[in-house]
Amino acid sequence: MIRSIAAVSTVAMIALMAGIWYATNDNSDDQFAQCRESTVAGGAGAIGGPFELINEDGVTVTDVDVITEPTLLYFGYTFCPDVCPMDTARNAEAVELLESKDLSVLPAMISIDPERDTPEVLKEFTDYLHPRMIGLTGSEEQVKQASKAYKTYYKKQPADDEFYLVDHSTFTYLVLPEHGFVEYFRRETTPEQIAETVSCYAANM
Repeated sequence: MIRSIAAVSTVAMIALMAGIWYATNDNSDDQFAQCRESTVAGGAGAIGGPFELINEDGVTVTDVDVITEPTLLYFGYTFCPDVCPMDTARNAEAVELLESKDLSVLPAMISIDPERDTPEVLKEFTDYLHPRMIGLTGSEEQVKQASKAYKTYYKKQPADDEFYLVDHSTFTYLVLPEHGFVEYFRRETTPEQIAETVSCYAANM
């Protein structure tokens, strides 16, 4: 299973990284230049955008309602047997490290499996990982639009029962209020590295 998702994630990474190059030019007009690990061709605005989803309380929310502080945004699903629990737990650990520095960062997950991930299921999953982590779901179309905005990949695998798997990309996105997407983190990025990078962005907001 890990090998299957890793292969899909590699394909998704190639597609995303096709528009990404490491910054070697002068970014003097960029207030976050000293924090960036990479630059998105066309600007950071090429990734991210408005979305409308349903939160854990069953309330329809938009990106403006959700992104009220620096946010670590992940696309996954609660029935994921291995990758998603590890990635979201890593994000929760990074948030705890930031809390020790008096920095408040929101961990959030958008489900790419709205068929099974009801608000109640998401709430149980996120509350276990971190008391402030939020889960977002919605209709198939709402989820598709959010995924498209963040250039993520997911595909439900064929199955004869409810125990299907969903292949998906595994990036975590740092999104800032009034700035939108500014940075992404791969699976191998440690909680400490995430906390250090997020601290830099927060200091320059």
